[in-house]
Amino acid sequence: MELSALLEQFKNCECGEEHTVDIKDIIIEHGVKDRAGELIRRFTDKNKIFMVSDKNEINASCGILKSLETEGFLVKAFIYNNICVADMKEVDNVADACKDSDIVLSVGSGSCNDICRLASFKADKPFVLFATAPSMDGLASDTAPITDNNFKKSYQAKQPMLILADTEILAKAPARLKGAGFGDMMAKYVGLVDWHISNILTGEKICPRVENLTWTAAERIKELADRITADDEESAKAVCEALILTGIAMKFAHSSRPASGAEHVISHFWEIKKLEEGKISDLHGRKVGVATLLCSRIYHRMAELEKITARKENVDWDKVRASYGENLYPSVLEMNDPEPITYGISPEKLEASWDEIRGYIKKFLPCPEEMEKLLVTAGSPTTLEEIEVTEELGREGIINHSFMRRRITLMRILPMICEASDDFIIGAAQL
Repeated sequence: MELSALLEQFKNCECGEEHTVDIKDIIIEHGVKDRAGELIRRFTDKNKIFMVSDKNEINASCGILKSLETEGFLVKAFIYNNICVADMKEVDNVADACKDSDIVLSVGSGSCNDICRLASFKADKPFVLFATAPSMDGLASDTAPITDNNFKKSYQAKQPMLILADTEILAKAPARLKGAGFGDMMAKYVGLVDWHISNILTGEKICPRVENLTWTAAERIKELADRITADDEESAKAVCEALILTGIAMKFAHSSRPASGAEHVISHFWEIKKLEEGKISDLHGRKVGVATLLCSRIYHRMAELEKITARKENVDWDKVRASYGENLYPSVLEMNDPEPITYGISPEKLEASWDEIRGYIKKFLPCPEEMEKLLVTAGSPTTLEEIEVTEELGREGIINHSFMRRRITLMRILPMICEASDDFIIGAAQL
């Protein structure tokens, strides 16, 4: 993956921003696990590596430890039995444990990477990521979604200095993980719609080049839907590169906007509510894929409305409190302080902008039938039952998720458009 060529494309961008990354190199090739020590050595003369992984990931990456030791690295390993949740307690544990090391190395995917990304930021250590599965879009991100007291927020974190991936390992990753990566990539279509809606209604800045970077990556993966779960190094590399590109897009935009919209927040709602019950959720990308399909159904039903009569939002905070529960509700209030983000949007502005909003839904977001077919083809789930989310929790998520973030999405403004918005959402989502 030619990082220098990509950066050259973003020089003198018309948006006026200087687009930079902290990544020195991205290497996705066959046999990288046996060259990891050599590749890391190119960028450091330090010797102490703090490696974080879990038993499954380190077994899949057999050979990496030997390659590190061959290059003279002193490796201190922190190996989980099976890490499923990126929680702040684990972030703090890793940040404290790596203090005497020079580099933090994550060998894994998902939660392991998010923990290390924030822990290395807190400890102010260079971060190297060795990806073991093309399962999530945060590989190149400089933010990390972390749960704290069961509430999930995104935190400023460390972008990797170096991203490594062995295509043989990526190809042999479980189909569930590869399907999760596909689901996470399909979410970009919803994210782009929501980003434009916020731009229209609030003036939130959009960079056309960053938007195109995300769109191109998603389109590339969409064409590979029938090869996602195969033991195929070429397609595994393509998915991994696309996931990395969306992480770079987030860094370029100084926001997660290019990679996520309402569908990610819905997934986070399901996750935190299950954590409250002491239950571990399905993989992030699998949940996001299902939420993306629900959003596609709702958004396209909204686009069928040729005219709307908008109103100021009138939040029923008692209903929101009941949905989140007493433990999570204070965090929700923080996100809506001093007043909900929708309060700055006038009904008149929303009505005048409706045709433009409908146009972006039709332009960016595949119709529900196409989205469902793509997910099925790629081995990604399409129903709540497949991700072990009850119909009641599914309903709560799509109705009340948006209060978790201070962010404009179509789902966030829907109550300003539909008086019986809950009924509309449930009917359109086809739960």
